[in-house]
Amino acid sequence: MAKLRSQQWFGKEGKDGFIYRAWMKNQGIPSDEFEGKPVIGICNTWSELTPCNGHLRELAEFVKKGVWEAGGFPLEFPVMSLGETLMKPTTMLYRNLASMDAEESIRGNPLDGIVLLGGCDKTTPSILMGACSVDLPTVFLSGGPMLAGKHKGKSIGTTDIWKFSDANRKGELSQEEFVEIEAGMCRSDGHCAVMGTASTMACMVESLGVTLPHNAAIPASDSRRKVLAHLTGRRIVDMVKEDLKLSKILTRKAFENSIMVNAAVGGSTNFVVHLLAIAGRIGVELNLEDFDKFSEEIPLLANLQPSGDHFMEDLYYAGGLPAIIKELKKQLHKGVVTANGKSLLENAEDATCYDRNIIESVESPFKDDSGIAVVKGNLCPNGGIIKPSAATPALMQHKGKAYVFETVEEYKATIDSPDLEVDKTSVLILKNAGPKGYPGMPEVGNIGLPKKMLDQGVTDMVRISDGRMSGTAFGTVILHVSPESAVGGAFGLVKTGDLIELDVPNRKLTLHVSDEELTLRRKDWEAPDLGVNRGYVKMYIDHVEQAHEGVDLDFLKGGSGSEVSRDSH
Repeated sequence: MAKLRSQQWFGKEGKDGFIYRAWMKNQGIPSDEFEGKPVIGICNTWSELTPCNGHLRELAEFVKKGVWEAGGFPLEFPVMSLGETLMKPTTMLYRNLASMDAEESIRGNPLDGIVLLGGCDKTTPSILMGACSVDLPTVFLSGGPMLAGKHKGKSIGTTDIWKFSDANRKGELSQEEFVEIEAGMCRSDGHCAVMGTASTMACMVESLGVTLPHNAAIPASDSRRKVLAHLTGRRIVDMVKEDLKLSKILTRKAFENSIMVNAAVGGSTNFVVHLLAIAGRIGVELNLEDFDKFSEEIPLLANLQPSGDHFMEDLYYAGGLPAIIKELKKQLHKGVVTANGKSLLENAEDATCYDRNIIESVESPFKDDSGIAVVKGNLCPNGGIIKPSAATPALMQHKGKAYVFETVEEYKATIDSPDLEVDKTSVLILKNAGPKGYPGMPEVGNIGLPKKMLDQGVTDMVRISDGRMSGTAFGTVILHVSPESAVGGAFGLVKTGDLIELDVPNRKLTLHVSDEELTLRRKDWEAPDLGVNRGYVKMYIDHVEQAHEGVDLDFLKGGSGSEVSRDSH
């Protein structure tokens, strides 16, 4: 084993070494722990303000057991935690800030290897992005999904919130029952029980190879999640000895594998901006078209909400992500190393599907359409995306007149008006929800339908936004339109009444307005005044990239490595 990085701190003689060791010893650490043991940092996004990660303090203790057992020295540290359900205006605004916290915490401390603990949507990509920029031996451990909710004898999950909300707005569901459902929705530790963004991120890190097998789907409350934590703690010590860094795992082929697996599970559209950002940090070339290219031939195999009927716990008991990976053995790249030293396909060799209602086969898939479709046109020259498996087939080719909401506040103030000039063919446009325009690119793209349409029995309409949508949501929704409206893209010039044509099979999104007319409109266009003049948010607005680039800050691309050239004393 090469000389440990931590020995640049703990192996020093003289005053510096004295200070590094002495102050650590006030925590009751014996001297021999500093004598050449791999120091493992446990990067923990636990917070009581992040309910999905509320159990990660306990999970960290099981990681520590494994580290001690394997001869390592575990040290747990906190980083900024992003609670999707509570944090305003959107956790996406702070993903890059949390990544900076993780990066500098890892680089600046005497650590040889890292265990990343995350669960809620942005906690997973943020800390992995930060770790990529340092590039030490690193393994991820997700918090796991919560158990499915229960109401009146039926299983419910986050996806059902949108349905319950519409029923409540239509007067079909009383406020009393709405509150009663609240109590049964989140009945255990863990993140959302469906294939929302949190579960997608857990699948992403497993398919990228930066976790041990079965990380994605073991429920948070299943004791096997604790066993996985213990094994993860053991494994990171060996990864340090093997010098198995993130850059050796996160190759171009690993990213391609992850895109294919994401298609097979029906993962969230948020997968796109996060995978692009991770690729940018580790130095792998990846673009928006890759998501379409590598998912195009992959059918949907997992029958999970929101594209299907079941929940993440069902996926685990049906065979877990390895069973899906095994189904894709002809499509996936072979020989791509993962955190345990084996390839992704080697880890799935012994996987078994125990329930074909949950995990279907490539020959007889749950749905033919899966993954992410990328559309382009004069409305979105840099692209927009749609999740076909969650859309309405009849609307995948559609032409209708735009009805424009300039802001989400305007939408909320007017959407229930009986005088709203829309019909079932209308295309609902939500502007100023992009990376700069909100700022932070919130999950508002799947705006609810007008009440007058719900009253007529309409269940879906084409919606277009430069924002994102929750991975738990569904509908014929074009998202991540780039360039966004707030930077002067054509999307910002759309007016109510303009004709818009969506053609997903041919990957087109067209605004039927002449170039001459758009030129005239652009002369009158003014950038929105966001009213931000200080702090991180101003830095974010000044430096954030567009959706097709991953929404990272431009100066964070790549990494600074693990070297720290100057001492602290």
